[in-house]
Amino acid sequence: MFSRLLIALVVLGLTGASAQAESFMFSEGTRAAQADFGVVGGKLQVTLTNTSTFDTLVPVDVLTALYFDILGNPSLSADSALLGAGSSIIYDTATSDVGGEWAYRQGIGSGALPDGQAYGISSTGLGVFGPPNIIGGPNLAGPVSPGGPQYGIVSAGDNPATGNGGITGSGGLIKNSVIFTLSSLPPVFSLDSISNIRFQYGTNLSEPSFLPGIPPGAPPAVPEPSSFVLFGIGAIGLGAFVRRRRRKMKP
Repeated sequence: MFSRLLIALVVLGLTGASAQAESFMFSEGTRAAQADFGVVGGKLQVTLTNTSTFDTLVPVDVLTALYFDILGNPSLSADSALLGAGSSIIYDTATSDVGGEWAYRQGIGSGALPDGQAYGISSTGLGVFGPPNIIGGPNLAGPVSPGGPQYGIVSAGDNPATGNGGITGSGGLIKNSVIFTLSSLPPVFSLDSISNIRFQYGTNLSEPSFLPGIPPGAPPAVPEPSSFVLFGIGAIGLGAFVRRRRRKMKP
């Protein structure tokens, strides 16, 4: 009975270790961000969050784009761009659908983005994104094209009462996160195939951008449930080995 339960726990732990979620993050100075990739209903969901606790005072502190690669370059289309839970619009009318202000493009081509990424999501043009790349939805501010800092993502710690004219007169910004849904994933897909992540700030490729890493002060990684189970198996095996040795040593 115990052995069957132990095997079940091992299987449960191993399957739990391959859950369909993957996160990338960075923290440097006053800027910090996180991109969470998940598979929901056969679609790729990307949640982009400005996690900084500092006030956003100038446009180069606005998170405007995310670049990445996917092994095999599957063809994905953008379904929607919606505000994340607890997020809000500042300097413009409140809404949840921001797809008219964000663009998605794949097959961008080497040399266009800092690390040659093939996929990009952006609220600004950067010389890479244009009207054909708009995700779709109401045009909330400005021309029907991604441009300027408008509808980029300000920090979780932003104070809307502060900031220079590029912030307060932006035409609208998002405080804290946006959820992008891309479809349709190939039948066999692993989030491990996502790589080459870069977070972009501001409205020009020469402005700050960052590769993901472990934020300073982050707690140490906690072993997956399967690790604890396997450790238990090793301890049980070691105990059995010690008992056998003791029996052999008896006169």
